[in-house]
Amino acid sequence: MASVSSPFKRALLPASKKKRGSYNCGRCGAPKKGHVCTLTGTGTGTGLGLGSSPRPGPAPRSRSRLRLRLMRALSFDAPPGPHEDGDDDEEQQEAEADEEQDDEDHHLSEHQHELVGVGSAGLVPLTSLVQVFRRVPLKALFAAAAVCRGWRHCVKRMWRSAEELSICVSRISITFLDSILQKCTALLRLTLRMQSDVNSTLLGCIAFFCPKLQVLEITLTAGAVNKINGVGLSRFVAEMRCLSVLKIEGCTNLEYISLSSTSLSILWLSDLACLSKSVFNCPNMTELSLDFTREGNDSTDLPALMENLGRTCLKLRNLHVASIWLCNEAVLALASADLRFLQMLSLLLGSRITDAAVASIVQSYLNLELLDLSGSSITDRGIGMICQAYPHTLSRLLLALCPNITTSGVQLATSLPYLQLLDCGMSISTAHPQTEEKEMHCIEETDSLRKRQQFSNIKKPYQKLIIKHPNLKRLSLWGCSALEGLYVNCPELEDLNLNSCANLHPEKLLLQCPILEKVHASGCQDMLIGAIRNQVLNEFAAARLDWPCKRLADRSSKRVLVPSMFPYVGTSDEEQKGKRLRLGQCAVHSY
Repeated sequence: MASVSSPFKRALLPASKKKRGSYNCGRCGAPKKGHVCTLTGTGTGTGLGLGSSPRPGPAPRSRSRLRLRLMRALSFDAPPGPHEDGDDDEEQQEAEADEEQDDEDHHLSEHQHELVGVGSAGLVPLTSLVQVFRRVPLKALFAAAAVCRGWRHCVKRMWRSAEELSICVSRISITFLDSILQKCTALLRLTLRMQSDVNSTLLGCIAFFCPKLQVLEITLTAGAVNKINGVGLSRFVAEMRCLSVLKIEGCTNLEYISLSSTSLSILWLSDLACLSKSVFNCPNMTELSLDFTREGNDSTDLPALMENLGRTCLKLRNLHVASIWLCNEAVLALASADLRFLQMLSLLLGSRITDAAVASIVQSYLNLELLDLSGSSITDRGIGMICQAYPHTLSRLLLALCPNITTSGVQLATSLPYLQLLDCGMSISTAHPQTEEKEMHCIEETDSLRKRQQFSNIKKPYQKLIIKHPNLKRLSLWGCSALEGLYVNCPELEDLNLNSCANLHPEKLLLQCPILEKVHASGCQDMLIGAIRNQVLNEFAAARLDWPCKRLADRSSKRVLVPSMFPYVGTSDEEQKGKRLRLGQCAVHSY
């Protein structure tokens, strides 16, 4: 074999680590080539051999400066004293440490300039090839590692430096997951999309190979089952000292929760059912999301769970609980928990939550920024209490699926000056699930005929809604089938949801939102969709944009004024100019 290899072969072999010396003068620090030193004292040079390559080295430090720094480190600002015994050893140790650090930096720079062969393309830097491999699919990455020694070295280096990994695990590739995690020694964030069943063994494997993991997310596809039990989850959280975010779907087999961790700050668990015990000993937790199953056999003690949060999770800021068994007792237990840092509260699907629960919430938590009571039984009176309690903090209010709310309550919610998001979907509707349950219950009774007629005659009349707010950005009125007229005057509105507003008349719709970007109108009448396009896209714009005139629904060319129920609001010349510039920017989704 020839002593000098080809450039391509040298590129495939990783660069060997060589400890090269410095060609700088040990007295003054200048390069030795063509240099005659004028200093007579002995320096603190490293005195390395001649077999090293030339590289710039650090300038030597004088004894007085080094001794001064050591004295300041030991006695703070004490003045330098006489030379003591043992200073020479300390100076020599520090010089050796600086030399080792310079050698490590030089070795890293050599790796950055290392070249790797890529077929007919020639040679490319190693760091560039690593960045390319990070964007290659998993199967192709294993194939690339088998090409040559240089590529295998690049793949190994990529695995060692990987901090984030997202894998879709199927029934076939689950056997390779252990080998992949074993290579990623510096992994911090892991996302698994499971297409097969998952159990506690997977958590043990992650805890063994990725002890520094900080974020773990496990999602399930259709057909996959989560078989993780409470023992496996509790052991995993206790062993992971650096874990801060944990999100797991399909937790139907937990049976109980007993988590203890000082690093865990965000916890999301979904599809919970029949928890006999729920303890969260996480003093640094700031966000908790518990989504229970919609089945009627859930026996979780929600009031006890709420009380436990007040004793062990004092720093909790965001709380989300979704369960059909939420009631006033659970809300009262939460109010007594005294979570003083709570800013976002979401209690979903609690049909037994009434205005009494709202009163306890507004008395205990005065700094809420988000309040979600979707699916509750609160009335317009409860909305009034919310508006009085949070005039300067509340910016997002969600009241979807609340059958006892009317348009008066929605208009009352717009009195919040800093409100940016308002969701009242299915609240102003002609039919509700609770009403249907009452009708079915009346059929089973003895005098079913009389009571069925009584409930069938109770129907919400069609209503008109006027919303005028200076800061509102998102408005959702999906499924509000009881609306027949709508006037929206929100200069900052960007997203409007009118899906399934089947009874909204095109002649009674007026939108004055100059920067509107999206309008969702799925399930609406064709005439209503045309009226929306006419207003937001201005397809048939007149010469004067300030008059609220609209074209009739038929094919005639007449233009009519807005009905008398809508007040006239004029616009200035600058607003007209800005409106002309923004034409065509809004998208109407009618899929």
